[in-house]
Amino acid sequence: MPSRDPGTTAVRIAAGDQTIAADLSLPAQAAGVVLFAHGSGSSRFSPRNRLVAGYLQQAGIGTLLLDLLTEAEEQIDLRTGEYRFDIPLLARRLVMATDWAAVDDQLSTLSLGYFGASTGAAAALVAAAERPDRISAVVSR
Repeated sequence: MPSRDPGTTAVRIAAGDQTIAADLSLPAQAAGVVLFAHGSGSSRFSPRNRLVAGYLQQAGIGTLLLDLLTEAEEQIDLRTGEYRFDIPLLARRLVMATDWAAVDDQLSTLSLGYFGASTGAAAALVAAAERPDRISAVVSR
């Protein structure tokens, strides 16, 4: 497994009867938090998204890099491609992460935004439409 950046905390987020993995980095006095929705076949360890997350963290913005698929789904998807284009599933998972952030002691008062890549961008747009009162911005790549 790739290593995490210093100052990053591994978190597990309930996704129905399963959990998804995420890496949370929260600078002191963060101005907000960006939830990353990775694209097809990618994970929270994507070098490109981790680079973007690093720049955001340096600017005082927290990041939550998510794996929108469970570990079991990821293994199936590697063989079949069955889940990577399931935009409704990916969007539901992003909404669940948003709802988790809304009640988390560290995150509940912060503005939230989405950064989505590839199919994660589509999921971010759908999820933002589901939680328009919680999401302040959406960036897609």
